[in-house]
Amino acid sequence: MSLNKDNETRVTSVKKKSGGAPQIKLIDDGYCFVCGLKNPLGLKLEFVFDGKAIKTEFVPKKEYQGYYNIVHGGIISTLLDEAMVKLAIAMNMPAVTAQMDIRLRKALLVGQKITVQAEVLKNTKKILEVHARALTDDNTVVAEATGKLMKV
Repeated sequence: MSLNKDNETRVTSVKKKSGGAPQIKLIDDGYCFVCGLKNPLGLKLEFVFDGKAIKTEFVPKKEYQGYYNIVHGGIISTLLDEAMVKLAIAMNMPAVTAQMDIRLRKALLVGQKITVQAEVLKNTKKILEVHARALTDDNTVVAEATGKLMKV
């Protein structure tokens, strides 16, 4: 299954639980920085879900650097976070990031392609624990993260 092949808006509604938190609506209007096709400044990445894991590829431009020709760690962190949340959505478990622990292992150079992938570690009633990593073509781990996603 491939995500983001159309420009349609997807809406996820959550009913108010008795005595619980107010209703939350997760609305995809196409302007997500990572995957939104309508965002003129966005990355417009397409994610592929194989039924168990999700992945995407990214080649960073100079505009995403921190130090000279080194991609900003915040961009890499954003990609890891997005992969984890996209995985939850692809598994029909809409969720938001509640906690994320990131380990940046190696500098990513501008123009160096990475594959970002995520898979579920644990699935409970309220929380989805996910692991994501960014790999170069030679399978060097650039960064990895574990996250706890709160199902909504």
